[in-house]
Amino acid sequence: MKHLFVSGLLGLVAVDSALAQAPTPPAAQAEAPYRASATKINDLVHTKLDVRFDYAKRYLYGKEWVTLKPHAYPTDSLRLDAKGMDIKTVALMNGNQPQPLKYTYTDAANLRISLGKTFKPGETYTIYLDYTAKPDELKTQGSAAITDAKGLYFINPDSAVAGKPVQIWTQGETEASSAWFPTIDRPNQKTTQEISLTVPSKYVTLSNGQLVSQQPAGPGLRTDTWKMDLPHSPYLFMMAVGDFKIYKDTWRSKEVSYYLEPKYAPFAKQIFGNTPDMLEFFSTRLGVEYPWHKYSQIVCRDYVSGAMENTTATLHGEHMQFTDRELLDREYSNESTIAHELFHQWFGDYVTAESWANITVNETMADFSEGLYAEHKYGREAADAHYYTYLRRYLASPRDATKPLVRFHYDQQEEVFDLVSYQKGGAIMDMLRTYLGDDVFFAGLQKYLKDNALSNGEAHQLRLAFEAVSGQDLNWFFNQWYYAPGHPVVTITYAWDAARKMQSVTVEQTQGGRPFRLPFTIDYYVGGKVQHQSVVMTETTQTFTMPLPAKPALVNVDANKKLLWLKTDNKPMSDWVYQYHHAPLFVDRREAVDAAAKEQTSNAAARGVLLAALNDRYYSMRRTAIEALKLDDKSGAKAAAPALRKLAATEKNTAVLTPLLTALAQLKDKQDVKYVTRQLNSPSYNVQGAALQALGAVQPAEALARAKAYEKDGHAALTQAVVEVYAQHGSLAQWPYVRDQFDAARPQGKFNLLEPLAGMLGRLDDPTAFSEGVTRLKDLAIKYKAYGADQPVLALLQVTAKAQAGRAHATDAQQVVARATEEIQAAK
Repeated sequence: MKHLFVSGLLGLVAVDSALAQAPTPPAAQAEAPYRASATKINDLVHTKLDVRFDYAKRYLYGKEWVTLKPHAYPTDSLRLDAKGMDIKTVALMNGNQPQPLKYTYTDAANLRISLGKTFKPGETYTIYLDYTAKPDELKTQGSAAITDAKGLYFINPDSAVAGKPVQIWTQGETEASSAWFPTIDRPNQKTTQEISLTVPSKYVTLSNGQLVSQQPAGPGLRTDTWKMDLPHSPYLFMMAVGDFKIYKDTWRSKEVSYYLEPKYAPFAKQIFGNTPDMLEFFSTRLGVEYPWHKYSQIVCRDYVSGAMENTTATLHGEHMQFTDRELLDREYSNESTIAHELFHQWFGDYVTAESWANITVNETMADFSEGLYAEHKYGREAADAHYYTYLRRYLASPRDATKPLVRFHYDQQEEVFDLVSYQKGGAIMDMLRTYLGDDVFFAGLQKYLKDNALSNGEAHQLRLAFEAVSGQDLNWFFNQWYYAPGHPVVTITYAWDAARKMQSVTVEQTQGGRPFRLPFTIDYYVGGKVQHQSVVMTETTQTFTMPLPAKPALVNVDANKKLLWLKTDNKPMSDWVYQYHHAPLFVDRREAVDAAAKEQTSNAAARGVLLAALNDRYYSMRRTAIEALKLDDKSGAKAAAPALRKLAATEKNTAVLTPLLTALAQLKDKQDVKYVTRQLNSPSYNVQGAALQALGAVQPAEALARAKAYEKDGHAALTQAVVEVYAQHGSLAQWPYVRDQFDAARPQGKFNLLEPLAGMLGRLDDPTAFSEGVTRLKDLAIKYKAYGADQPVLALLQVTAKAQAGRAHATDAQQVVARATEEIQAAK
C-alpha cells in the first residue's frame, strides 16, 4: 500500500530546520500491548462468493461457501470475522445439502459457529453462509494511513453528484475484507478464491485472478465470475464495478490491463505503459517470475489511501489519472507508486507478512523497489534523488526515532503504516544492498521468496535467507536496524597533521544508548586522485587515519552515501565546493548545495555553488538550487538574477520552470513581466499556475483579474495558484472560495493549501472567517499528527496570530489560536 498524502505533508515540514536540530524524541509513553501473530485454529482453504448489490440501500447481498480445515488440533468450532452484517443462514455443506448449524453473533464482529462434529487436522469442511453486508451502517474508525475501514464503498450510487461516476470498490487492508464477506481476516491466512458479481450490464468488473465467465442475469444484469487458483490473504481480496474503459497490454503472454474512466482512457498507455517493463525488470532481478496469471490496475474515485496491492488487481486513487496536459507535470514520484504496488505482488502477496508487526517485509520492500526501478529506467541519479528525499522525510520526524522497524507493540494495527515501515525501512534495505553487494543481496531476496512462496514471512526469515547466501551472521544488522529504534546521530571532524602527512577523521555518535555498528568507506581526494578506505565503526567515538602525500582537497565520509544517519559534517566551505564539482554522486552534490545554502549570504564561494547548481545536469538539483536561493537578500538577488534569467531562456523541464517562476516573482522586477505573462499560455498546469502567482508579485490587480477566469478550471495546480493569489492579494470576498477549495480537496490537496490558507487568515479582519480557517488547520493537524503534521501547523498558527496583531479583533484571534494549539498538543 502506498499512502499518497505523506508526500504532501512532508513537503510542508521544514525539513532543513528539523534536520538542523538535535533529534530529541518525544518522552517515552506506556508501552502498547504486545501483538502476537494470530493463532491458527482453522485454516482457510477456499472462498467462493456470490454477491449482488443494492445501490439504493448501499447493501451487498452475499452467499458464501468457505472451505476450511483444522490447523493443528481437532476442533468442533469455528470463529469468523464478520463486521456489521445481517446473518441469515449458517450451514455445514453435506454434499450439495446445507445442514443448519448453531451460531452466535452478538457483537456484530465475531461469528462463532458450532460445527456439530469434530474435524481432525487437515480434514476439510465447507460452511455455507447467506448474509447482507451494510458497510455504510458499520461503525468503524479509520486512521491517518487508511482513512476509512468499512471495506466496501459505494461511490455516488444514486448519481446525485453530477459528473461523478458511479462506482463500487473494496479496500481490505488491514482487516476490512470481513466487512463484506465473513472470513478469518488475518494476514497469516491464505485461501484460493472464486467471486461471482451480478451487476448492471452497462458496467465492467474487476477482481482477483481471471475472468472465467460472463452470463446474462436478468433484465439489464450480468454475472461475472472471477477465479483465483493460487492462495492469498483475505485482505488482498478485491472487487470493483463501474464505467471503466479497459486498455489491454501484455507481458510474456500474460494479460496486463489498465482500467480508467472514459475521459482518461486515451492516455492509459502514457500513464501505465512502463508496467510491462517493470514486470520484466523485477522478474529478472529477483530471479522469480511474476507469480500470477494476470496483472490489472484500476483507478477509482474517493479512494481512502494512495494505492493498494490487491493480488493481480492493484487499485489506485484518482491522483493516478491524467490528461495529456497533466502528464506534462508528472514526475517519477507518481510513477513510483506503480512500481511500489507491483513489487508487492512478490513482497506482500506471494509472500505475506506473518503479522502486522512484521509489515516491514511488505512495505519496506515495496518502498525500496521504487528507487530500484528508477535506477533501472532513469539512472542512478534518479534513484539516489528518490531515496534521498525519502530518507530526509524520516529524519525530519523525531517521533519516529522511538519506533523499531519490527513493531510487536501497538494500539491499532494501522499505526505501523508510517515513515518507519516505509521510508526508514527502504533506506535500511538500500544500505544492506550496498553492504552485501548486488549478487548476494538479490540472491537473498530470491531465496526468501522461494522458501516462503504462497505463504508467510517475517524479518527473521529475511535475515536467514541473507545469511544463507552470504555466509555471514547478520544478527548485528537486524538487531540494530529491525528490532531496535532510532538511528545514529553523528558529528564528523577532520584534522591534518602536516608533519606526519596524516589525515584523521573523527566520527562521534551522540544519539545515546549503544553505538551502532557502521561499515562505510572514506574517500580521500589528493592531487586529482581518489584513495578509498573501508572502515567499520563500532565505538561511540572513533578516529580513522590515512597517510597521504599532501593535504587532501576533500575527505568524503560514507562515500557511497547509503548510511542511514543524521550527521553534522564539519567541513569547511572550500571542501563542499570541491565536493560539488568533483565527487561523483547526486547526493555528493546535493549535500554541497545544502551546505552552501546555509552560508550563501556570507560566503561568496557558497553562493557560487548554488549558481553553478542552476546548470546542474540533473533537473531536481537545478530545482533545489533555485529553491535554496535567498532572494530576500539584496546582494544574493543581484548575483542570482542574471543566472535565473539565463536559465529561463533555455529551461524546458516543467519541474524546474515552476520554481524558476516563483524565484523571478521574488525579484519583483517588471522586466520579467513579459516572460511571466508568456508562461501563462504554457500547456503545463504547474507552469501556468506558477506564472499566475509570479504575476501577482508584480501586477497584483492583473493577477486577481486573471485568477477569476481560472476559478472553474478545476486542475489542482491552477486551483492552488488561484488560492495563493487570493490569499496574498484578495480580500474577505475571496475567502469563501479559498475555504471551499480547502474543504473540497483530498488530503494531498489540503496539505498543499495549508500555507496560503494560513497566510490569508493573517490578513483577514473578520472573526468568523478567522475561526473557520483555524478550525480547519487544527483538524488537519490532529488527524495527521502521527505523521508530523502538528509541528508545521502549530508554526503556521503562530504566524497567523502574529499577523493579526494590531487589528481590531487581535485579542479574539489570539484566543482562538491558543485554544487550537492546546487541542493539537493534547491530541494523541
